[in-house]
Amino acid sequence: MRNILYTIAAFVVLQACKSKATETKSTINTDAIPVKLMAINSDTSLTAITASGIVSTENEAKLSFKIGGVIESVLVKEGDKVKAGQLLATLKSTEIAAQVQQVQLAVEKAQRDYQRVSNLYKDSVATLEQLQNAKTGVDIAKQNLQQVLFNQQYSKIYSPVDGFVVKKIGNAGELASSGSPVIILNALSAKNKWILKAGLSDKEWAAVEVGNKAAITVDAFPGKTFNAVVSKKALAADAVSGSFPVELQIDFGNEKPAVGMFGNVSIIPKHSSVGFSIPYEALLEASGKKGYVFVTDDKKTVKKVEVIISDISNNTAYIAEGLQGYKYVVTSGSPYLSDNSTISVQQ
Repeated sequence: MRNILYTIAAFVVLQACKSKATETKSTINTDAIPVKLMAINSDTSLTAITASGIVSTENEAKLSFKIGGVIESVLVKEGDKVKAGQLLATLKSTEIAAQVQQVQLAVEKAQRDYQRVSNLYKDSVATLEQLQNAKTGVDIAKQNLQQVLFNQQYSKIYSPVDGFVVKKIGNAGELASSGSPVIILNALSAKNKWILKAGLSDKEWAAVEVGNKAAITVDAFPGKTFNAVVSKKALAADAVSGSFPVELQIDFGNEKPAVGMFGNVSIIPKHSSVGFSIPYEALLEASGKKGYVFVTDDKKTVKKVEVIISDISNNTAYIAEGLQGYKYVVTSGSPYLSDNSTISVQQ
Protein backbone atom coordinates (compact mmCIF):
# COMPACT_ATOMS: atom_id res chain seq x y z
CA MET A 1 0.00 0.00 0.00
CA ARG A 2 2.86 2.34 0.95
CA ASN A 3 4.60 1.61 -2.40
CA ILE A 4 1.44 2.47 -4.31
CA LEU A 5 1.16 5.79 -2.47
CA TYR A 6 4.83 6.63 -3.27
CA THR A 7 4.24 5.79 -6.93
CA ILE A 8 1.17 8.02 -7.14
CA ALA A 9 2.99 10.94 -5.44
CA ALA A 10 5.94 10.67 -7.80
CA PHE A 11 3.62 10.64 -10.81
CA VAL A 12 1.82 13.78 -9.60
CA VAL A 13 5.13 15.66 -9.09
CA LEU A 14 6.35 14.62 -12.54
CA GLN A 15 3.18 15.84 -14.21
CA ALA A 16 3.36 19.18 -12.37
CA CYS A 17 6.95 19.78 -13.47
CA LYS A 18 6.17 18.85 -17.06
CA SER A 19 3.16 21.17 -17.09
CA LYS A 20 5.23 24.07 -15.70
CA ALA A 21 8.00 23.53 -18.28
CA THR A 22 5.46 23.42 -21.08
CA GLU A 23 3.83 26.59 -19.81
CA THR A 24 7.21 28.39 -19.61
CA LYS A 25 8.18 27.28 -23.10
CA SER A 26 4.81 28.36 -24.43
CA THR A 27 5.19 31.76 -22.79
CA ILE A 28 8.63 32.28 -24.32
CA ASN A 29 7.51 31.35 -27.80
CA THR A 30 4.46 33.58 -27.53
CA ASP A 31 6.21 36.74 -26.26
CA ALA A 32 9.45 36.64 -28.31
CA ILE A 33 9.33 38.29 -31.76
CA PRO A 34 11.58 36.70 -34.39
CA VAL A 35 14.10 39.19 -35.84
CA LYS A 36 17.35 39.28 -37.78
CA LEU A 37 20.33 41.24 -36.48
CA MET A 38 23.46 42.77 -37.94
CA ALA A 39 26.57 43.76 -36.02
CA ILE A 40 27.15 47.50 -35.90
CA ASN A 41 30.58 48.47 -37.19
CA SER A 42 31.89 51.94 -37.92
CA ASP A 43 32.22 52.67 -41.63
CA THR A 44 34.76 55.16 -43.00
CA SER A 45 33.62 56.13 -46.48
CA LEU A 46 33.54 58.94 -48.99
CA THR A 47 29.91 59.95 -48.72
CA ALA A 48 28.69 61.94 -51.71
CA ILE A 49 26.96 65.28 -51.09
CA THR A 50 23.97 65.73 -53.38
CA ALA A 51 22.37 69.01 -54.43
CA SER A 52 20.67 70.68 -57.37
CA GLY A 53 21.07 74.00 -59.13
CA ILE A 54 20.93 76.11 -62.27
CA VAL A 55 23.37 76.07 -65.17
CA SER A 56 24.98 79.42 -66.03
CA THR A 57 28.34 80.91 -66.97
CA GLU A 58 30.91 82.49 -64.69
CA ASN A 59 30.37 86.10 -65.82
CA GLU A 60 27.14 87.85 -66.79
CA ALA A 61 27.01 91.42 -68.13
CA LYS A 62 23.93 93.66 -68.13
CA LEU A 63 24.73 96.13 -70.89
CA SER A 64 23.11 99.57 -71.06
CA PHE A 65 23.59 103.04 -72.56
CA LYS A 66 25.42 105.74 -70.61
CA ILE A 67 22.73 108.29 -71.52
CA GLY A 68 19.04 108.08 -72.18
CA GLY A 69 17.51 108.26 -75.63
CA VAL A 70 15.56 106.52 -78.36
CA ILE A 71 17.01 103.18 -79.44
CA GLU A 72 17.94 103.29 -83.12
CA SER A 73 18.90 99.63 -83.59
CA VAL A 74 19.60 96.37 -81.73
CA LEU A 75 21.88 94.34 -83.96
CA VAL A 76 21.70 90.94 -82.20
CA LYS A 77 19.08 88.36 -81.26
CA GLU A 78 18.79 86.13 -78.21
CA GLY A 79 21.17 83.19 -78.52
CA ASP A 80 23.57 84.96 -80.93
CA LYS A 81 27.27 84.46 -80.31
CA VAL A 82 29.26 87.70 -80.23
CA LYS A 83 32.91 88.71 -80.23
CA ALA A 84 34.64 91.22 -77.96
CA GLY A 85 34.29 94.73 -79.46
CA GLN A 86 31.29 93.84 -81.65
CA LEU A 87 28.65 96.59 -81.99
CA LEU A 88 25.39 95.42 -80.39
CA ALA A 89 23.04 98.43 -80.20
CA THR A 90 22.87 102.17 -80.90
CA LEU A 91 20.85 105.23 -79.88
CA LYS A 92 19.52 107.81 -82.32
CA SER A 93 22.41 110.24 -82.66
CA THR A 94 20.51 113.48 -83.38
CA GLU A 95 20.32 114.69 -79.78
CA ILE A 96 23.83 113.73 -78.69
CA ALA A 97 25.35 115.06 -81.95
CA ALA A 98 23.64 118.40 -81.33
CA GLN A 99 25.06 118.49 -77.78
CA VAL A 100 28.56 117.76 -79.09
CA GLN A 101 28.30 120.53 -81.70
CA GLN A 102 26.97 122.97 -79.14
CA VAL A 103 29.89 122.35 -76.78
CA GLN A 104 32.40 122.55 -79.63
CA LEU A 105 31.02 126.00 -80.50
CA ALA A 106 31.35 126.98 -76.84
CA VAL A 107 35.01 125.91 -76.89
CA GLU A 108 35.67 128.00 -80.00
CA LYS A 109 34.00 131.04 -78.42
CA ALA A 110 35.98 130.61 -75.20
CA GLN A 111 39.21 130.42 -77.17
CA ARG A 112 38.34 133.63 -79.10
CA ASP A 113 37.49 135.39 -75.86
CA TYR A 114 40.77 134.31 -74.33
CA GLN A 115 42.75 135.48 -77.38
CA ARG A 116 41.06 138.87 -77.32
CA VAL A 117 41.65 139.36 -73.59
CA SER A 118 45.24 138.22 -74.02
CA ASN A 119 45.84 140.90 -76.67
CA LEU A 120 44.23 143.54 -74.47
CA TYR A 121 46.32 142.43 -71.51
CA LYS A 122 49.49 142.90 -73.60
CA ASP A 123 48.35 146.42 -74.33
CA SER A 124 47.67 146.94 -70.60
CA VAL A 125 43.96 147.39 -71.29
CA ALA A 126 42.73 144.17 -69.62
CA THR A 127 43.65 143.17 -66.11
CA LEU A 128 45.38 139.95 -65.05
CA GLU A 129 42.17 138.79 -63.43
CA GLN A 130 40.28 139.15 -66.70
CA LEU A 131 42.96 137.17 -68.50
CA GLN A 132 42.82 134.41 -65.88
CA ASN A 133 39.01 134.25 -66.06
CA ALA A 134 39.17 133.93 -69.84
CA LYS A 135 41.69 131.08 -69.50
CA THR A 136 39.40 129.34 -66.99
CA GLY A 137 36.50 129.69 -69.44
CA VAL A 138 38.53 127.86 -72.09
CA ASP A 139 39.41 125.02 -69.64
CA ILE A 140 35.78 124.60 -68.58
CA ALA A 141 34.59 124.49 -72.19
CA LYS A 142 37.18 121.83 -73.04
CA GLN A 143 36.13 119.70 -70.03
CA ASN A 144 32.49 119.96 -71.15
CA LEU A 145 33.56 118.79 -74.59
CA GLN A 146 35.31 115.75 -73.14
CA GLN A 147 32.17 114.90 -71.18
CA VAL A 148 29.81 115.01 -74.16
CA LEU A 149 32.29 113.12 -76.34
CA PHE A 150 32.44 110.41 -73.65
CA ASN A 151 28.62 110.25 -73.56
CA GLN A 152 28.56 110.07 -77.35
CA GLN A 153 30.94 107.11 -77.23
CA TYR A 154 28.59 105.27 -74.85
CA SER A 155 25.50 105.98 -76.92
CA LYS A 156 26.54 102.71 -78.58
CA ILE A 157 26.84 99.32 -76.89
CA TYR A 158 29.83 97.15 -77.70
CA SER A 159 30.41 93.60 -76.43
CA PRO A 160 33.07 93.67 -73.69
CA VAL A 161 33.89 89.94 -74.08
CA ASP A 162 33.34 86.89 -76.25
CA GLY A 163 30.01 85.32 -75.33
CA PHE A 164 26.39 85.00 -76.32
CA VAL A 165 23.20 87.00 -75.88
CA VAL A 166 21.02 85.60 -73.10
CA LYS A 167 18.23 88.17 -73.30
CA LYS A 168 17.35 91.19 -75.43
CA ILE A 169 15.36 93.65 -73.31
CA GLY A 170 15.24 96.73 -75.55
CA ASN A 171 14.06 97.07 -79.16
CA ALA A 172 14.39 99.71 -81.86
CA GLY A 173 12.10 102.71 -81.31
CA GLU A 174 11.85 102.25 -77.54
CA LEU A 175 12.99 104.91 -75.10
CA ALA A 176 15.98 103.70 -73.05
CA SER A 177 16.81 105.42 -69.80
CA SER A 178 20.35 105.87 -68.57
CA GLY A 179 21.73 102.69 -66.99
CA SER A 180 18.72 100.48 -67.78
CA PRO A 181 19.80 97.08 -69.20
CA VAL A 182 19.17 96.64 -72.92
CA ILE A 183 21.06 93.39 -73.50
CA ILE A 184 22.10 90.64 -71.06
CA LEU A 185 25.29 88.92 -72.16
CA ASN A 186 26.98 85.82 -70.77
CA ALA A 187 30.72 85.55 -71.26
CA LEU A 188 32.01 82.27 -72.64
CA SER A 189 35.68 81.79 -73.43
CA ALA A 190 38.68 79.84 -72.28
CA LYS A 191 38.56 81.80 -69.02
CA ASN A 192 34.77 81.90 -68.64
CA LYS A 193 33.23 78.45 -68.57
CA TRP A 194 29.90 76.80 -67.82
CA ILE A 195 29.06 76.53 -64.14
CA LEU A 196 26.30 75.16 -61.94
CA LYS A 197 25.22 77.18 -58.92
CA ALA A 198 23.92 75.06 -56.03
CA GLY A 199 22.99 75.63 -52.37
CA LEU A 200 24.30 73.46 -49.50
CA SER A 201 23.57 73.21 -45.79
CA ASP A 202 26.17 74.58 -43.40
CA LYS A 203 27.43 71.07 -42.57
CA GLU A 204 27.69 70.11 -46.24
CA TRP A 205 29.38 73.43 -47.06
CA ALA A 206 32.02 72.76 -44.37
CA ALA A 207 32.76 69.31 -45.87
CA VAL A 208 33.25 70.64 -49.41
CA GLU A 209 36.52 72.20 -50.59
CA VAL A 210 37.48 74.05 -53.75
CA GLY A 211 38.88 71.42 -56.10
CA ASN A 212 36.55 68.59 -55.03
CA LYS A 213 35.44 66.48 -57.99
CA ALA A 214 31.75 66.06 -58.81
CA ALA A 215 29.38 64.46 -61.29
CA ILE A 216 26.49 66.42 -62.82
CA THR A 217 23.39 65.29 -64.67
CA VAL A 218 21.20 67.69 -66.63
CA ASP A 219 17.58 66.94 -67.52
CA ALA A 220 18.15 68.23 -71.05
CA PHE A 221 20.74 65.49 -71.68
CA PRO A 222 19.20 62.26 -70.29
CA GLY A 223 21.55 59.37 -69.65
CA LYS A 224 24.67 61.55 -69.68
CA THR A 225 26.92 62.43 -66.75
CA PHE A 226 29.32 65.37 -66.94
CA ASN A 227 32.53 65.83 -64.94
CA ALA A 228 32.76 68.93 -62.75
CA VAL A 229 34.92 70.47 -60.06
CA VAL A 230 34.07 72.85 -57.21
CA SER A 231 35.43 76.23 -58.32
CA LYS A 232 34.04 78.63 -55.69
CA LYS A 233 32.54 78.63 -52.18
CA ALA A 234 30.54 81.60 -50.92
CA LEU A 235 31.51 82.97 -47.52
CA ALA A 236 27.96 83.99 -46.60
CA ALA A 237 24.56 82.32 -46.72
CA ASP A 238 21.98 83.32 -49.31
CA ALA A 239 19.62 85.85 -47.73
CA VAL A 240 16.51 84.28 -49.28
CA SER A 241 17.08 80.50 -49.07
CA GLY A 242 19.49 80.40 -46.11
CA SER A 243 21.70 77.90 -47.94
CA PHE A 244 25.40 78.38 -48.70
CA PRO A 245 26.07 78.82 -52.45
CA VAL A 246 28.82 76.91 -54.24
CA GLU A 247 29.83 77.00 -57.90
CA LEU A 248 30.97 74.00 -59.92
CA GLN A 249 32.77 74.30 -63.23
CA ILE A 250 31.35 71.81 -65.75
CA ASP A 251 32.92 70.14 -68.75
CA PHE A 252 30.05 69.72 -71.23
CA GLY A 253 32.31 68.42 -74.00
CA ASN A 254 30.55 68.76 -77.34
CA GLU A 255 27.12 69.42 -75.82
CA LYS A 256 25.58 72.88 -76.09
CA PRO A 257 23.66 73.75 -72.91
CA ALA A 258 21.62 76.87 -72.23
CA VAL A 259 21.61 79.25 -69.29
CA GLY A 260 18.86 78.32 -66.81
CA MET A 261 18.91 74.55 -67.34
CA PHE A 262 18.30 72.46 -64.20
CA GLY A 263 21.03 70.07 -63.03
CA ASN A 264 21.72 67.61 -60.20
CA VAL A 265 25.18 67.34 -58.69
CA SER A 266 26.95 64.73 -56.58
CA ILE A 267 30.10 66.10 -54.88
CA ILE A 268 32.82 63.78 -53.56
CA PRO A 269 34.57 65.32 -50.52
CA LYS A 270 38.30 64.67 -50.17
CA HIS A 271 38.13 63.94 -46.45
CA SER A 272 36.58 60.69 -45.21
CA SER A 273 33.61 60.78 -42.90
CA VAL A 274 33.26 58.20 -40.10
CA GLY A 275 29.80 56.77 -39.51
CA PHE A 276 27.83 53.56 -39.86
CA SER A 277 26.25 51.80 -42.82
CA ILE A 278 23.10 49.71 -42.37
CA PRO A 279 20.50 48.22 -44.73
CA TYR A 280 17.80 50.67 -45.78
CA GLU A 281 15.14 48.22 -44.47
CA ALA A 282 16.39 48.75 -40.92
CA LEU A 283 15.18 52.38 -40.93
CA LEU A 284 11.83 53.31 -39.39
CA GLU A 285 9.89 56.55 -39.82
CA ALA A 286 12.67 58.19 -41.82
CA SER A 287 12.01 61.88 -42.48
CA GLY A 288 14.65 64.12 -43.99
CA LYS A 289 17.89 63.58 -42.11
CA LYS A 290 16.25 61.85 -39.11
CA GLY A 291 15.11 58.27 -38.67
CA TYR A 292 14.70 55.49 -36.08
CA VAL A 293 16.11 51.97 -35.70
CA PHE A 294 15.87 49.16 -33.13
CA VAL A 295 19.13 48.10 -31.46
CA THR A 296 20.13 45.47 -28.91
CA ASP A 297 23.19 44.53 -26.89
CA ASP A 298 22.01 41.28 -25.25
CA LYS A 299 20.01 39.80 -28.18
CA LYS A 300 17.03 39.50 -25.85
CA THR A 301 15.35 42.92 -25.77
CA VAL A 302 15.44 45.88 -28.13
CA LYS A 303 15.59 49.65 -27.78
CA LYS A 304 14.29 52.25 -30.25
CA VAL A 305 16.87 55.00 -30.94
CA GLU A 306 16.95 58.10 -33.15
CA VAL A 307 19.68 58.32 -35.82
CA ILE A 308 20.98 61.06 -38.13
CA ILE A 309 21.11 60.00 -41.79
CA SER A 310 23.99 61.42 -43.84
CA ASP A 311 23.11 59.72 -47.14
CA ILE A 312 21.13 56.87 -48.74
CA SER A 313 22.59 55.05 -51.73
CA ASN A 314 22.03 51.62 -53.33
CA ASN A 315 19.67 50.42 -50.55
CA THR A 316 22.26 51.36 -47.93
CA ALA A 317 21.69 54.04 -45.31
CA TYR A 318 24.76 55.90 -44.03
CA ILE A 319 24.30 56.94 -40.40
CA ALA A 320 26.28 59.86 -39.04
CA GLU A 321 25.11 59.73 -35.41
CA GLY A 322 22.96 57.61 -33.09
CA LEU A 323 24.49 54.13 -33.24
CA GLN A 324 27.57 54.77 -31.12
CA GLY A 325 27.92 52.25 -28.25
CA TYR A 326 25.41 49.67 -29.53
CA LYS A 327 26.33 46.16 -30.72
CA TYR A 328 23.50 45.05 -33.04
CA VAL A 329 20.80 46.63 -35.19
CA VAL A 330 17.55 44.91 -36.17
CA THR A 331 17.44 44.41 -39.95
CA SER A 332 14.24 42.32 -40.21
CA GLY A 333 11.10 42.21 -38.07
CA SER A 334 11.20 45.87 -37.02
CA PRO A 335 7.52 46.63 -37.84
CA TYR A 336 6.38 44.23 -35.12
CA LEU A 337 8.58 45.66 -32.38
CA SER A 338 8.17 48.33 -29.77
CA ASP A 339 10.55 49.69 -27.15
CA ASN A 340 11.77 46.89 -24.81
CA SER A 341 10.19 44.12 -26.89
CA THR A 342 11.50 40.59 -26.31
CA ILE A 343 13.13 39.06 -29.40
CA SER A 344 14.33 35.72 -30.69
CA VAL A 345 17.22 35.90 -33.14
CA GLN A 346 16.72 34.13 -36.46
CA GLN A 347 19.61 33.02 -38.65
